[in-house]
Amino acid sequence: MPTAVRARSGAPEETSADTRVVPLFEGESLPGDLQALVESGEAKAALRKLAVTHEDDRRVIVVGLGKRDELDPEKARVAAAAVAGRARELGAASLSWDAPEGTAAAVVEGTLLALYRFDRFKTSNDDADDDGIASLEVNGDEGEVSAARVTAEAQNRARDLQNLPSNVATPTFLAERAGEIAEEHESLEVELMDGEAIISRGMGAFACVAQGTYAEPRLIVLRYEGGSSGPHLGFVGKAVTFDTGGISIKPAAKMHEMKFDMSGGAAVLESVAAIAELGLPVRITAVVPATENMPSGRSVKPGDIVTAMNGKTIEVNNTDAEGRLILADALAYAVEQGAERIVDLATLTGAIIVALGSTFAGVFSNDDEWCAQVEEAMGATGELGWRLPLHPEIFEITKGQYADLTNAAAERKAMSSYAAEFLRQFVDDTPWVHLDIAGTAWGLGRPYVGKGASGFGVRLLVEVAKSAT
Repeated sequence: MPTAVRARSGAPEETSADTRVVPLFEGESLPGDLQALVESGEAKAALRKLAVTHEDDRRVIVVGLGKRDELDPEKARVAAAAVAGRARELGAASLSWDAPEGTAAAVVEGTLLALYRFDRFKTSNDDADDDGIASLEVNGDEGEVSAARVTAEAQNRARDLQNLPSNVATPTFLAERAGEIAEEHESLEVELMDGEAIISRGMGAFACVAQGTYAEPRLIVLRYEGGSSGPHLGFVGKAVTFDTGGISIKPAAKMHEMKFDMSGGAAVLESVAAIAELGLPVRITAVVPATENMPSGRSVKPGDIVTAMNGKTIEVNNTDAEGRLILADALAYAVEQGAERIVDLATLTGAIIVALGSTFAGVFSNDDEWCAQVEEAMGATGELGWRLPLHPEIFEITKGQYADLTNAAAERKAMSSYAAEFLRQFVDDTPWVHLDIAGTAWGLGRPYVGKGASGFGVRLLVEVAKSAT
């Protein structure tokens, strides 16, 4: 059951919730009898430290937030996640937060993301008798609280898509989800291209990846018209619903995680759903190329040459470098559709995990101003990125021996930058930011998303859309 969220005003102790949350800052006292918890050492001001007590018939959770002047939204999300976990353990049904100024939205996000569970396929559930936290109230602006609920719920829906097994979350399943999103909002329309349409549009790079699987591919296009006079945004998300590597097959270890190779597409779909629900005054064309990458007698082979939508020819020297192939045509399509600013999200390279771990997504861009705007949105949402270089010397490595480009050179150098330089060849001069989210889409490890599917990118894209208005 989803958690109901509302803003509240008035004295914190007057709440009707069964559990209220009281913040504790370093060097500051708690009101009334709660100060005894500090003096006894039971309540501590360090971030995420918790103490539980009771007043009348109500439970009180005291949460440490560190120094007041060092509190930021990310720390508030982390603290809210700790509170949500403890409240759930204690059987709380309703939670009331006395959120410090400027943190109401972060508290909502941290709470809802931390309460997420994916148990759809479990026949027995240890938490079957736990109805969870049915309601959350936070003191703060009603608009901010409501918007935070919308984005957090969208992120959790993206996590659902990520967590579904690939025999359920097929390309056609994602296309159906896009159709559902469009039906829910008059400001959205959807276009779905099947394999034949993909080929007829000249998308040879996308088509070559899809030809090895018996699952029908889809190019999913969501168009949002929010009545903006600002730039036409293009959101592009990689959605390989299962990636075996094709003929260049991956090792068996951890291959089951390759159901997550559609995480960029999931983030794009659900971010657009949130943007439509919020009614943001912006124009967006979202493009999600969805396919499996499978080995079969009809799969693309190492050494094959294909032609992308923009006319560039590509030597496919590694069929496991498939994400850049489907993105090449998706990016070219976004440009053709008139996108004036583009962001793409893709679980693209294992090399980005070696470089940045799970703390940062890799950020690559051909435009400093647009990149700075996206990086500002990253700071606001805690969905962090670190900019890495594009360079003419790296571009030289992408040139093919027999075609314009090769999707994987023999030289294993700067592999994440190499992939980004490859993609840059399909955006012309359109300002573009590429986010390599292979390290952040799952296994992020932040307290509010844990080590499973993170839904990374949903709140970021919503923030980008807000800042573009």
